[in-house]
Amino acid sequence: MKHFSFSIPQNVYFGWGCLNDLSAIAGKTGATKAFLVSGPHLMKAGYIDLCAEKLAQAGIASEAFTEIEGNPSTDTVEKAASKFKVSGADLIVAFGGGSPLDVAKAVAVLGSYGGKITDYEGVGKVPGPVVPMIAIPTTAGTGSEVTSFSVITDHSRDYKLTVGSTYLLPSYVILDPELITTVPLKTSAYCGVDALVHALEAYLSLASSSFSDMMALKALELIGSNIRDYVADRKDRNAAEGMLLGSLFAGIAFSHARLGDVHAMSHPVSAYFDVAHGLANAVLLPVVVEFNAQTDTGKYYEIYCRVATDPVAKTEFRSEYLANELRFLNTSLGIPGSLKEVGVDSSRFEAMAEDAMKSGNIAVNPRKTTTEDILSLYHQVF
Repeated sequence: MKHFSFSIPQNVYFGWGCLNDLSAIAGKTGATKAFLVSGPHLMKAGYIDLCAEKLAQAGIASEAFTEIEGNPSTDTVEKAASKFKVSGADLIVAFGGGSPLDVAKAVAVLGSYGGKITDYEGVGKVPGPVVPMIAIPTTAGTGSEVTSFSVITDHSRDYKLTVGSTYLLPSYVILDPELITTVPLKTSAYCGVDALVHALEAYLSLASSSFSDMMALKALELIGSNIRDYVADRKDRNAAEGMLLGSLFAGIAFSHARLGDVHAMSHPVSAYFDVAHGLANAVLLPVVVEFNAQTDTGKYYEIYCRVATDPVAKTEFRSEYLANELRFLNTSLGIPGSLKEVGVDSSRFEAMAEDAMKSGNIAVNPRKTTTEDILSLYHQVF
């Protein structure tokens, strides 16, 4: 067995209605003012005012930034960071899906060390601890609350940059399944499959370990058994709880094992055509699973058993069964089957392939991948 190490230096609170614990949790930080980072829809729904009330109960004033788009840009990060610097805040509360959480992490870096977020692009560029954060996810998908990455779109390059550092891990995480019961239908599907891809790619990654495999398999079990019920009825309490926990475990898994070709390829799709991240992952997933099949050492069957509605016996299983099951899952969730259907233009494939190859996820994909392979995969999915 190869050497590996792991660390989970966070305080995670899970439970129905545990958003009510925000005041007590925030009080533990010793902060005097919080900077709330979220999106416009959650602001309109009254959640930001609710968070502000909870913080006030702990004697913590607050100020909000809610101008965050679906694929947040470097410009948005700069606006948020500028507002943070003049706010006098000493705590960041990230409330929302992956986009607000990614922006909050970026703001925590810039609020501590200045400059531009591009100065910290890559892994290990953040020099030390950043502004303390509390993460409150409102979707079951990104796992950003427990990952050491912030992904931001740089429109000047049509490129999704990644800042990676364990300093980006929020100090506290509040997982309240009730918050994901009002997620729109399409968002629930896209985010749900995104979480599934996190677990699947982490499990197959060349950087996987016994620890990450344990997290990935439990995530696959929870997501595979709950995603259909959750998307069909987001108010299904058991399904919402299963999806939020599954997303958490998937996030821990890929934070330790990285991902693979699906994510390497999906980032250019989102950066060039503003396609939702989870949707891009879902569309690419079956073809990449087929591409990696020749490297399978038995893990495909373990994944298949956790996502299939009526799995065959191990003696009957063939690798193509997994790809077919994932296509069937996408169809059942209303997810398109091709890049063309989501507005991608094939004339950009060469540039997209070059960008995909810059991703560190390519290096840990189970099958060695070339630029020509990426181009071929894009055309197959188109």
